[in-house]
Amino acid sequence: MSKQELEVLGQDAACCLEVSAAPLDERRAAELARVFKALGDPVRLRLLSMIASRRGGEVCVCEMTPAFDLSQPTISHHLKLLRQAGLVDCERRGTWVYYWTLPGVLDQLAAFLSARQTAGAAGEATAETDAGAPA
Repeated sequence: MSKQELEVLGQDAACCLEVSAAPLDERRAAELARVFKALGDPVRLRLLSMIASRRGGEVCVCEMTPAFDLSQPTISHHLKLLRQAGLVDCERRGTWVYYWTLPGVLDQLAAFLSARQTAGAAGEATAETDAGAPA
């Protein structure tokens, strides 16, 4: 593993408020694109799922590697990209590295993806439902 310091993106608490308040600025759009790009790979999505669903909140890389038909360096590369995207963090303990999701990151992504409907959109949905209902 590299001992290089990695920049964690998207850790501010107010990140999701801006979605419903205003369009994304260039900086925030670039940060979110980096996160979604990291999640756009099936291996990384499965790794994140394995980490996030783990009881106790953390999982050893030695437990994740056998679930894939990939080499250990390839798994480490995918985990590094998840770290760089600010989704997970890790700690070396002896020979092995343990991973966990960063607090609130998945909630922030969920809030971004489930932006509130505007009153107009909600009214349109109601009108469409009413139009299909028998009189």
